[in-house]
Amino acid sequence: MIMVRAKGLVGVIFISPTRSGMTLLNHFMDDIIQISTINDFLFWPYSLYAHSIYESFTPKIFHDTYQVVGTIKHKSIDTGTYSSSKRYLKALFVYSEKYGVSGKIDIYDIHTKSLIERKTKVKKLYEGQIMQLYAQYYCMVEMGFAVENLRIHSLIDNKRYKIPLPKKREESRFREILKKMREYDPLKDGFKVSKSKFESCIYSTLCPQKPT
Repeated sequence: MIMVRAKGLVGVIFISPTRSGMTLLNHFMDDIIQISTINDFLFWPYSLYAHSIYESFTPKIFHDTYQVVGTIKHKSIDTGTYSSSKRYLKALFVYSEKYGVSGKIDIYDIHTKSLIERKTKVKKLYEGQIMQLYAQYYCMVEMGFAVENLRIHSLIDNKRYKIPLPKKREESRFREILKKMREYDPLKDGFKVSKSKFESCIYSTLCPQKPT
């Protein structure tokens, strides 16, 4: 069974547990991009493949200390402990039929109409972080939410960075990234791995390339 949206309506499709039914489901799911993988892909395209391998393992096996800290801080959202106020929507599942992306938001402030993405520590804003937030934004807007502000919140130093709402240029770049992700072939990856990225990547043990 899968849930789909079309022309503002939400419907449910029942997939029979047959080979043809599961094939239909797999085709549907294969085209959906997880929002959380957008940042990873722009950091290192091969991580899109590596992530699919690690999905079957417990996070404790491959998460380093820095990422575990971030996971614990995000847990306050997933368990609903961030705030008891009805002002906030937390860990809401979102989906965009238009762009074929889905995932969870961190926080949506109903009063200020702000969409907030929390990171453990932001030393520098990268395109992947911004595009990940844009993906959440597009999903929220398509689902009927009013989003007027975008923020990236650095947890350790408690800093918030204002992100401008995407315009045509940003939307075009967003579509380009999604296209590259759907067409990505790890066997033809000519991506050059830098030493700094290699050392901070949890997928380094699967890397077929040596850092330059």
